[in-house]
Amino acid sequence: MDRFVAAERALRTAAPHELLDATRGVLIEQYAAEAVELFMADYSLTVLQPVSVLPHTLEALPVHSSPAGRAFGAQEPFVESTREGRTRVHLPVTVRGDRLGVLSVTLPDSEPAGDRLAELTDIAQVLAHEVVVAERDTDLYLQARRKDRLTLAAEMQWQLLPGRSTARPEYELGAQLEPAYTIFGDNFDWSATADRLLLYVTNGMGEGIEASLLTNLAVNALRNARRAGIPLADQAALADQAVYAHYQGHCYLSTLMFDFDLATGRAQVVDAGSPQLLRLRGGAVERITFEAQLPLGMFEETDYVAQDFQVEPGDRLVFVSDGVYAVASPQGEAYGDAALARAILSTRLLPAAEVPRAILRELTGHRGQPVPDDDALVVCLDWHGR
Repeated sequence: MDRFVAAERALRTAAPHELLDATRGVLIEQYAAEAVELFMADYSLTVLQPVSVLPHTLEALPVHSSPAGRAFGAQEPFVESTREGRTRVHLPVTVRGDRLGVLSVTLPDSEPAGDRLAELTDIAQVLAHEVVVAERDTDLYLQARRKDRLTLAAEMQWQLLPGRSTARPEYELGAQLEPAYTIFGDNFDWSATADRLLLYVTNGMGEGIEASLLTNLAVNALRNARRAGIPLADQAALADQAVYAHYQGHCYLSTLMFDFDLATGRAQVVDAGSPQLLRLRGGAVERITFEAQLPLGMFEETDYVAQDFQVEPGDRLVFVSDGVYAVASPQGEAYGDAALARAILSTRLLPAAEVPRAILRELTGHRGQPVPDDDALVVCLDWHGR
């Protein structure tokens, strides 16, 4: 435990850009580590990018076919033996369910990984918290996440997001956007208190910077209303007014808004546009429809009404934008509910954080081309209840 306390203290006192150096130093000194590397998951969740000072860097590791990728996907430590007789431990770098990357530690064979695996896992979690805080003051970790250059619109969208996954005893959430490096206006947002979870899924309008600016205005208007303690329907009304005041009805956007009671599973819902919801319950997938209301900003002073919805323990809710369910195959066949239901069933054993990426991979096969013409957004909510 004294070694863990020393490691924790070293991380908490390190400069933001020196977290890896501090981790490496303390693990070498306290745990006899021979090598320590930090890998960040890229925006497309396909590779783990090394954190280092350019141009001197290690090669990226594939998420789906590497030992580090196994630790990232399973969110469990993975131990491998190297050809040199060493032990390499891959540890998830995760904070409150948000999967950031993997810490890889090479140990001498004289100290089996199992003896200190729990401590090393805790150190990786401390590192995750420090990385999140450090990103306010350095671009190092954000730069490490990108294997390609982001468009300006995509940069704005990723900075607007709360994360890509989160977890609490009552629920697990995962989300992903494609094309990750050139997204326009699709967005998701969430916020939780002791008793409630608020979730927003937005289907943007337009392309490039204009789409990103529209979404930024709407999402920040919703956040402003939410943080003022305003009910869900009034949040939609105030965001609608903000968008209309700026665009005068020429641009608008669709959003699906939920306010869940964590104790009972009862929810208030505002359906203002095109995002769709499918529910997996008891091995069957069904599309859930609500009373459709006008998109935000289409007309002046639109009134919104919240509807009731009930979610049960064991339910999986999958939210998708029109870039998923409306995308066409080379033969012109829309993806649609049937294909979505098959994709949801085929991924039913995956954790919520893995589901969006898996569904988007199946969508790529249907589309027949690697890069979509429109934003594609998938959000997965697994409800456990209390």
